Amino acid sequence: MASPVIKIALIGNPNTGKTSVFNRLTGLNQQVGNYPGITVERKTGTCKLPGGVKGAISDLPGTYSLNASSMDENVVIELLMNKNDRDYPDVAVVVTDVENLKRNLLLFTQIKDLEIPTILVINMADRMERKGITLDVPYLEQHLNTRIALVSSRKNTGIEHIKDLIVNYKGLSTQPCLNASSIDPDYFDRLRKTFPTQQLYKLWLVITQDANFGIIDIKEMQGTSFTKTKPELKRLQQKETIKRYQFINDVLKVGQKIDVSTAKDLRARLDRILMHKVYGYIIFFAILLLIFQSIFSWSEIPMNLIEEGFAWLSSYTATHMPQGKLTDLVAEGIIPGIGGIVIFIPQIAFLFLFISILEETGYMSRVVFLMDKIMKRFGLSGKSVVPLVSGTACAIPAIMASRNIENWRERLITILVTPFTTCSARLPVYTILISIIIPNRYVLGVFNLQGLTLMVLYMLGFGGAILAAWIFNKIIKHTYKSFFVAEMPNYKVPLVKNIAINVLEKTKAFVYGAGKIILALSIIIWFLGKHGPGEDFNNAKAIVTQQPASSNFTQSELNDEVAAYQLEHSYIGIMGKAIEPAIRPLGYDWKIGIAIVSSFAAREVFVGTLATIYNIGSSAEEKEGEATISQRMEAEINPVTGKKVFNFATGISLLLFYAFAMQCISTLAIVKKETNSWKWPIIQLVSMSTFAYVVSLIAYQLLK
Repeated sequence: MASPVIKIALIGNPNTGKTSVFNRLTGLNQQVGNYPGITVERKTGTCKLPGGVKGAISDLPGTYSLNASSMDENVVIELLMNKNDRDYPDVAVVVTDVENLKRNLLLFTQIKDLEIPTILVINMADRMERKGITLDVPYLEQHLNTRIALVSSRKNTGIEHIKDLIVNYKGLSTQPCLNASSIDPDYFDRLRKTFPTQQLYKLWLVITQDANFGIIDIKEMQGTSFTKTKPELKRLQQKETIKRYQFINDVLKVGQKIDVSTAKDLRARLDRILMHKVYGYIIFFAILLLIFQSIFSWSEIPMNLIEEGFAWLSSYTATHMPQGKLTDLVAEGIIPGIGGIVIFIPQIAFLFLFISILEETGYMSRVVFLMDKIMKRFGLSGKSVVPLVSGTACAIPAIMASRNIENWRERLITILVTPFTTCSARLPVYTILISIIIPNRYVLGVFNLQGLTLMVLYMLGFGGAILAAWIFNKIIKHTYKSFFVAEMPNYKVPLVKNIAINVLEKTKAFVYGAGKIILALSIIIWFLGKHGPGEDFNNAKAIVTQQPASSNFTQSELNDEVAAYQLEHSYIGIMGKAIEPAIRPLGYDWKIGIAIVSSFAAREVFVGTLATIYNIGSSAEEKEGEATISQRMEAEINPVTGKKVFNFATGISLLLFYAFAMQCISTLAIVKKETNSWKWPIIQLVSMSTFAYVVSLIAYQLLK
């Protein structure tokens, strides 16, 4: 007989450590960030409970109350209101922060009104002594009609107590903490009598949220005595909130004591510096400079080892496996293609490392506050900084993180401009091109020129987002004025384990996600490069040999010419030649054109595609020489001009194209999902690609 499964909903305000508790309960590697907006949809996991019982946990987005004002808050309400949902909880676990208990308890009292068995978790208990906080837990349990677990997810204490309470959830009281209907007794009495089979607070949420959550449709109430205007409903909601806080204040007067003299003001002193209207921006800029310098400096040695290792592996495979199509596929297609992305693991890992540290310490919330005034001028919210900064990892979760922006117009603009932010998929393209066209030397003996170039590209991406936001702000009209409210979490010393898990999982997700695409495209590109129509491809050796210049070639040079001629007349060569007239003004040849077109599946495919193409177009002698992809790119010569293909002008043009172009099918798909229309992703694709083309064209024509 299968062991029973208890369905658990993990709920709480942002910054209460809810996801950390989720990690402790499940052992899953879920991202932990010390700023609002990390969890943007349900995350699920399982945990082992006492007595062989299994728990299925849903980690829900952070919400301040059940009065939803954004999409991610709606996720919470939709689950708690619909008993037909497969994840409808047997028990709700509300996670609170010991330092913000008063505010956190508002959500707790609302959930209690839904008559769901509810456990109160008071997190960050390790900070109580330092902050001068004492709690009378039995008193709080009695007056809140619940059981309480004092927990420190940081020190992994109290987690077993949560599990014990979950297993015994049937013994929890489902009685509300207070009578919220007393704000308008006559109205709620009539509501109760009209719908006697429905829970009163659920009916109230249906009315105020103007939505159907599976119990009754709002249309059934329209035109009845329960119909109220929006201002009337707002006033009642305000009365409800005041009523709940009066109750919470009364309970905490006895149940919580705070010795103010014990609390330290380190946070206030740090905030005065990090959020200063001048110094704050200087410090943020300095941190960015340090990050990009480190990305190049620290990753150089492991990157060289990986690159040389894959070059050797490709050469070894070509010379030691039996000759044939399979060997060619592995040596010329799969290994170079995968090697083209694996080489960048060190840089991507370092990028995620720094982002994780900034998130965990609480500094990222200060950045959000700093940037709010700037964002407002361009039609964005201070909360838009969260998706824009998250976009340095990947645009897809970053766009989803915009769900905590209440104003639809600001959210839409944020979605449209977030792909300008330099994501980790651009990093392989940037680093390989920078290493080819920018000398590896130091300015003033401190700043690496390649690291400075990388930082400029990140700034260009952010600048592109701001410019696009300004344009959309002029086009998309609005009348609603929004106000920015953000919570400043406490500063925390980052947990090494959390950071390590985050870096490992993010890097692994990037490599696996990109690897699948690159593997598939490498096979396709290899096939298209090794096959072609007509006599030009099939008789390449005879045609090259008959040319007068061939008589002066050495055997190695003749093999090179045959390989290049055959590639040029393969299927992929024909495709590349077809698009070459459109990209030649940008300084690109047909091989670069193929890499650009293929990278619309994912930007990082650019390097893997060139690695495959250059391996296909190389002679056997070259392959045995174990040349790396960067060495092949640097040595590539344009047969028409006799100059290097990847010269300074072409390199800058390519860097600018990848800085601004919309090249990610997955991002377009998520924009369609978030906006519920193909209109906006199409606008995104056309506008960004056009802008990238024009900027790259101007740059090349000026620099060539």
